[in-house]
Amino acid sequence: MKMKKSFLAIALLLLTGCMNSPTIQGPDQPDLRDIGPAPELTNQIWLNTPSPIRLADLRGKVVLLEMWTFDCINCQHTIPTLNRWYQKYSGQGLVIIGNHYPEFPQERDLQNLKNAVQQLGIRYPVAQDNDGATWQAYDSEYWPTIYLIDKKGDIRYVAIGEGGYDITESAFQSLLAESYP
Repeated sequence: MKMKKSFLAIALLLLTGCMNSPTIQGPDQPDLRDIGPAPELTNQIWLNTPSPIRLADLRGKVVLLEMWTFDCINCQHTIPTLNRWYQKYSGQGLVIIGNHYPEFPQERDLQNLKNAVQQLGIRYPVAQDNDGATWQAYDSEYWPTIYLIDKKGDIRYVAIGEGGYDITESAFQSLLAESYP
């Protein structure tokens, strides 16, 4: 399912206006309003997982989906935090997925992506998105962008750029604490 351009416009209006700040409600509270259903992942090439991941199979879990590319310095800065969260919260129901959409030609090469994942120490699953299908389904425009998807499969939080990690962590902790039928 493709989100409408108006969704992105609304999501961006909800942001504080700073590319390094996530959507917030109050001084330290994340805005977790339901933005709509998350588009399914259709990527065929995956790293750090034995088979493709589908959101439909992750109901009951919270998904942190990051749009990134390996030559982006801002993306590189997010990886240590994502690795820490993966280690700390994966046993509590958080699934972290990196969707790699290339900006430059060398980023399209699978071996270069594999090397970058290894060199950057990425432990969580990474999908190669050379055709931009997932990137476009989410109407993404910036690297990095984080989408938090709740246990029912709805997008509940969007953060563009690096930083704001405390707010993002608070957001997914709140989503993890929500009950699921």
